[in-house]
Amino acid sequence: MQSLDWWTIGIYLMLLAFGWLSVCGATYSFDSPDIFSLDNRSGMQIVWIGTSICLGFVLLMTDDRLFDAFAYILYGLLILLLIATIFLAHDIKGSHSWLVLGPVRLQPAEFAKFATALAIAKYMSTYGFNIHKWKDFLMAAGFIALPILCIIGQRETGSALVYLSFSLMFYREGMPGCVLFTGVAMIIYFVTGIKYEDITLWDTPTSVGKFTVLLLVQIFTAGMIYVYCKEKRAVRLILGYGIGITVLALLFSEFVIPFDVVYVQLILSAGMAGYLLYLAIHTRLRNYFYIFAFAVGSIVFFYSADYVLNNVMEKHQRVRINVLLGLDEDLSGAGYNVNQSKIAIGSGGIWGKGFLNGTQTKLKYVPEQDTDFIFCTVGEEEGFLGSAGVLLLFLALILRLIHLAERQPFKFGRIYGYCVLSIFLFHVFINIGMVLGLTPVIGIPLPFFSYGGSSLWGFTILLFIFLRIDAGRNLIRT
Repeated sequence: MQSLDWWTIGIYLMLLAFGWLSVCGATYSFDSPDIFSLDNRSGMQIVWIGTSICLGFVLLMTDDRLFDAFAYILYGLLILLLIATIFLAHDIKGSHSWLVLGPVRLQPAEFAKFATALAIAKYMSTYGFNIHKWKDFLMAAGFIALPILCIIGQRETGSALVYLSFSLMFYREGMPGCVLFTGVAMIIYFVTGIKYEDITLWDTPTSVGKFTVLLLVQIFTAGMIYVYCKEKRAVRLILGYGIGITVLALLFSEFVIPFDVVYVQLILSAGMAGYLLYLAIHTRLRNYFYIFAFAVGSIVFFYSADYVLNNVMEKHQRVRINVLLGLDEDLSGAGYNVNQSKIAIGSGGIWGKGFLNGTQTKLKYVPEQDTDFIFCTVGEEEGFLGSAGVLLLFLALILRLIHLAERQPFKFGRIYGYCVLSIFLFHVFINIGMVLGLTPVIGIPLPFFSYGGSSLWGFTILLFIFLRIDAGRNLIRT
């Protein structure tokens, strides 16, 4: 017990307490004022909190070596459960992600997180693993891809996206920065291209979205050449010819004959790709092949983004993205939740309206206010100061997890710790971001705050397995 990290346990307990108060505020009804009644969600949340604490205690009493030994078995069982859920789960708001077991509903996707983290940690800590070898890296990524596919099959895209947070762990373990940069670049392409696609540049028929993205592809490509190949001449050629010819074409289109400058940019991009391929063959440097793949992949991704948005995503997902990007306002439809959430948070002011005194939440203006939008209750009842206090608690948890992960003597513990950190960071950032209208509404819970047993148990298991692994870091193994 002396080796347990009591600071983290203390933060966990405080988050549980504040979370329960928030559930009380979000679900309180004047018709049923007893907040401890099991007929109310606030009363049931006490049950989930109590069982979670018991579950955490059991995990702390478990031999930490069992988590390593049974990592693959747990992962396999959870994958089978995810597959079974696709066919056995009832349709709830278009999702097939909940298993109904008598009076209890469980969401296997919440428990698959810790199993996936254990399996990745075990695989990446095996002797001979090298993240710079594509075979090893792709195998590790496969552990993540499998539950993502299963959860997408359940039509629970939000929960599937959480697994992308493992990329932060990969980056800590030596994944090249260019891979992370590529992911960020793809997001920039998608947002810029979709948001400004229908806006024309000056008096020309050139799309601002397409023009900007293709220009960014050239700039990003030149930057990667400078960083990874140190070839300044190639950088000057790409930027000089690319930007120079683009500017001339734009001026010609503006003042002489209007035409779509994007066609010129595509020709320049093709020439840039050919030049990169020539450099790769001529110098036999592998980095040029990678940069060539980045440039070509960027253009292919950009032109497929519109197709994915309009033909692959569900209608409600398209509407949410359009609302987030400002393409549609829709305050009575997809944007209603976010708009009401902003009103609730803003009405709290600095000090808040007080416990159980929130008007927006009492009148049920905010849908899902006790689950996905629970943070709006914090903002309305506790105000700016209470919201800042909650964010500081989460920050303390994140910083503490970084400290614990870095002091692990073995790769298994460090990798699992960063998996835990990545999941918590993603949930907090996306959930609070969507409540404030900064990120898409993808329907993921706020750890230890959102109502429900599955998410609370899932986060507790995820955290306390790591605390048990950390507690055994100095034990002498025989």
